[in-house]
Amino acid sequence: MLTTSTSNTRQNSTDYLSLFLSDTPLMDVRAPVEYKKGSFPCAENHPLLDDQQRHEIGVRYKEQGEQAAIQLGLELATPEIRTQRYQQWTEFCERYPDGYLFCFRGGLRSRTTQQWLKEQGYHYPLVTGGYKAMRRFLLDELETSIKTLNILSITGPTGSGKTRVLKKIKHHVDFEGIAQHRGSAFGRNPQDTQPSNIDWENTVSIEFLKHRHKYPNTNLFVEDESKLIGRVCMPKNIELMCKNNSLVLLEENMDRRIEMTREDYIDHLWPEYQQTYGEQAAVHFSEFVLGSLSRIKKRLGGVRYKEMYACFDVALAHFLECGNSELFSEGIGILLRDYYDPMYSYQRSKREGKVVFKGNRDEVIAWANRQTN
Repeated sequence: MLTTSTSNTRQNSTDYLSLFLSDTPLMDVRAPVEYKKGSFPCAENHPLLDDQQRHEIGVRYKEQGEQAAIQLGLELATPEIRTQRYQQWTEFCERYPDGYLFCFRGGLRSRTTQQWLKEQGYHYPLVTGGYKAMRRFLLDELETSIKTLNILSITGPTGSGKTRVLKKIKHHVDFEGIAQHRGSAFGRNPQDTQPSNIDWENTVSIEFLKHRHKYPNTNLFVEDESKLIGRVCMPKNIELMCKNNSLVLLEENMDRRIEMTREDYIDHLWPEYQQTYGEQAAVHFSEFVLGSLSRIKKRLGGVRYKEMYACFDVALAHFLECGNSELFSEGIGILLRDYYDPMYSYQRSKREGKVVFKGNRDEVIAWANRQTN
């Protein structure tokens, strides 16, 4: 159990910078619906109120004021609910003795949680200002990072291996990794999970912030992205940054691009579906491949879509039967040449940043890492 000694009691904090730089564990006591809209990478949701209780107390607060809302909260806090909350909170406190708790503004819910924990012998500090203040801090710091960091974008047509290259560069931020999406029509993961826009933005801001403080005069590399990464929509300031960054152009021949695309979206992804879905993996993987193709049906046009569907359907059946993905090569090549390359050319025409280096995978990695020393 955490100490109850006054001399060892940690104080509430407004040092948001240290909290994020040190990945301090945070207990988010807001309702689940608030947490899902957006929180922080090191936060766990252990709410004081569930969604329905939050709604009822909110109505009471608006109609009758704070004291009436507090009274309703006490009525809703049955012994069973208190026991459940105590268990979750004290387990968190024991796991993370250097953590903090927070609610939306660092107000009633934080103080109530803090008091209940104190009654159990746990002196656990809160973040003054709560989620709202920390979110405002990260938004402001994101603006500062964009203005002060020297951020370069790895660009290149689909299938050129931008993410692979990015991960070989010492100082980078992986936008797609944070978004849990590979950034194309075929980019979703087996669970189709993605963070909220706020979660993505908060995480990117923290990554930029860490780089600024640890490597203030060092280049930082990101992948050149469009506004949407799956369902994640970039905030305007990052979108504009990507349009104006200096560019590093990754050049690979078509055969290599086809090979890497086949590896990324077929060979490497299939085991993830097997692990996730077991005996139903083939069904879900087929839905993923053919469903992803259907999402670009309008842009392909009816005739070409039918041709591509037939090609992918045969390749899929062959792959599921013998594990060989070679039959996908023809269809992937057509997609790259006739769909993704024209789209990439159009997007490049909208970029203001100049190309400061170009080369193949090994050349780009070597050059980029020399820039980060």
